[in-house]
Amino acid sequence: MMRGMGNMQGMMKQVQKMQKDMEKAQAELNEREFVGAATNQLVTATFTGDRKMKDIAIKEEVVDPEDVEMLQDLVIMAVNDALTKVEKETEATMGKYAKGMPGF
Repeated sequence: MMRGMGNMQGMMKQVQKMQKDMEKAQAELNEREFVGAATNQLVTATFTGDRKMKDIAIKEEVVDPEDVEMLQDLVIMAVNDALTKVEKETEATMGKYAKGMPGF
C-alpha cells in the first residue's frame, strides 16, 4: 500500500515541476517580440508573445488618400503575419508540455 503512495508523491512532484517549467516558458514567450510584415515591408506590426500589439509602422510611400483600401489590406496582412508567427512559436514552445497528456 505504501508503495503506491510513494509513486503518487513522485508523480505529483513531477507535475509540479512541469507546471513551473510551463509557467516559465510562457513568461519568456510573452516577453518576446514578433514582427509581421506586409508586401515589401511597407507595413510592419510588432506583437508580444501574449498577442499584444506594441507597434505598427507604415512607410510613407504607401499612404495614398486615393487608395485607403490598399493600406488597410497591408495592415491586415502585417498583423496576421505577426500573429501567425506568435502562434507557431507558442505551439513549438508550449506544445511539448501537452504531448502525452490525456485530453490535449
